[in-house]
Amino acid sequence: MKISDAVEFTAQKEERLDRFLAESYTDFSRSYIKKLIEKGFVYVNGEEVRKPSKKIKGGDRVTLFIPEPEELKVEPENIPIDIVYEDRDIAVVVKPCGLVVHPSPGYTSGTLVNALLYHIRDLSSIGGVERPGIVHRLDKETAGLMVVAKNDMAHRELVKQFQERKTEKFYKVLVKGVVGEDYGIIDKPIGRHPVDRKKFSVNEGGKEALTEFWVLKRYEKLDITLLKVKIHTGRTHQIRVHFSSIGHPVLGDRTYGFKRNSVPEELLNLLGNCNMLIAYRLGFYHPLSGKWMSFEIEEPETFRSVHLWLEEHSPD
Repeated sequence: MKISDAVEFTAQKEERLDRFLAESYTDFSRSYIKKLIEKGFVYVNGEEVRKPSKKIKGGDRVTLFIPEPEELKVEPENIPIDIVYEDRDIAVVVKPCGLVVHPSPGYTSGTLVNALLYHIRDLSSIGGVERPGIVHRLDKETAGLMVVAKNDMAHRELVKQFQERKTEKFYKVLVKGVVGEDYGIIDKPIGRHPVDRKKFSVNEGGKEALTEFWVLKRYEKLDITLLKVKIHTGRTHQIRVHFSSIGHPVLGDRTYGFKRNSVPEELLNLLGNCNMLIAYRLGFYHPLSGKWMSFEIEEPETFRSVHLWLEEHSPD
């Protein structure tokens, strides 16, 4: 395999090399990480390591060399997804937490695209074989509404709407800490993290990013706040980065500051591997008719379970 890029991480504690990399670089599955280690694509403190089970310790520098993408063959798979609307041009679906949007090295099956190929007859070709119909995306750990293009005309028009900020995207978010103001706007540029290239951060060299929020409820005894959030720009990890930057990381989001020991174990078990961030409302103009369309979903199971737990364990 040829190398296309390299990323470096610093270990914080003693653990297995393959586990550490799988948690640090989530674009690849743990099995694919193991394969890369065995093929000599990983170095620890500048020395090649080919043993996935090798124990690394805090302070160790781990370098992962990213191979050039291999051509993927994407097959339809009968993965259950909720299709809330469909016509000849578009489909609106609910992506569950835990489902990767499109295939990539290490995730050649079990993605939203595999499911779409099974459940929807036609998809646009603009995204290529790996991303047919995919106009925008949600993180693996985030659930919510997505619009999918079924032909190239619809795809181009929808992409244009997202680029020109003509779409409407609302989220419900549970964050750590008690947010003081009832309403606020976070206007901070977001760009690649200066050290960790798999992360993003607020920095002056980044692109404009605007997040608007309303407090729906404060669970003061539990030090948690429920928010309604509207994003006016579509930067990668925007909500997660913005709220972490003001000291309120999204519940479940260990990448941007959530500490698992900061909540009761019972609540932690309900979180599982999901971020408490759901894209519950999506609006856009139909690419053919021009009619404004808006869709809204109820809270997905994990978010609803956490929400109910907070209601039951928080005094009035």
